Amino acid sequence: MGNTHFDALTDAQCEAAQAALRHVFGTVPIDAVTRLSGGITTAAAFRIDAGGRRYVLRVEGTPSPLRNPHQYVSMRIASEAGIAPRLYYADEGSRVAVIDYIETQPLGSFAGGPLARAQALGELRRRLDATPVFPFFVDYPAIVARLWAHVCRTGLFAASVLDPVNERLADISDAYVWDSASSVSCHNDPVPTNVLYDGERLWLVDWESAYRNDPLVDVAIMCDHLARAPDLEKALLQAWLGRAPDEALRARLELVRALTRLYFAGVFLSASALVPHAAPDPSLAAPTLPALAQAVDAGRLKFGTPAHNHVVGKMFIASFLNGYATPVVGV
Repeated sequence: MGNTHFDALTDAQCEAAQAALRHVFGTVPIDAVTRLSGGITTAAAFRIDAGGRRYVLRVEGTPSPLRNPHQYVSMRIASEAGIAPRLYYADEGSRVAVIDYIETQPLGSFAGGPLARAQALGELRRRLDATPVFPFFVDYPAIVARLWAHVCRTGLFAASVLDPVNERLADISDAYVWDSASSVSCHNDPVPTNVLYDGERLWLVDWESAYRNDPLVDVAIMCDHLARAPDLEKALLQAWLGRAPDEALRARLELVRALTRLYFAGVFLSASALVPHAAPDPSLAAPTLPALAQAVDAGRLKFGTPAHNHVVGKMFIASFLNGYATPVVGV
């Protein structure tokens, strides 16, 4: 097989991809290579058809300064637990992996409807609790603060505009209490594009953010993106805990939820800052969810552009500050 399918990769990435394919398939002919898309990751993913089966070849992009070094250890543990698809090959040095391809169906078609799906998400989070614990990377509030500090340095916003965000972040950091000794294995990015439904069960993919953490990080993201109603949140929490949550846990969940929202604000605004802006933004005003959808449908905002990322980042800031409903990442 030639390299034409991998034209977008660097020479080193292409060589690593070919090495992975030789390791997994040997002399088995590769029938087709299809570029996959989705999510906000910088990784390149390809569907590989070979030997009557389908696989995913994943090649990571340029590592960020916040790159988690435990991605592949975590993915292997999750794969062995049946939470992630089967892992055939992983090379930490070249950051290339080959896994099973999951034939997916829309999450909205989950058998039993949204309530059953919320319960399945809680059970998936519970299964992660039971795995050998992933390696430690950083305390979650610290990585949120580091990412947000980067946003503050970009000059995207006029002076003092971000003061309310900084003040609330300081308050939350003081109020959030978590014994890191109780950390468990966490995916840390279970947004809809990373949760796959095969018609029978859910899988978690894209483990680049996985390390030991407070499980409420996963829970908060799932609630904001996949269980967006009180009854669904209740079902997810019950399935995860095996009991109703107490008031102390719910209070901590709200703090963690605010941190996850600011993290996503940082991700989108950092992406927006990659392109120079005409002038610093003088306001944190953000559109409502219906207004955003209308702007995208009308072509005034194009998904994935710096302008779109900037608006979505501001919407996550509004969620962080005021508890407004968040946009859904990747949808």
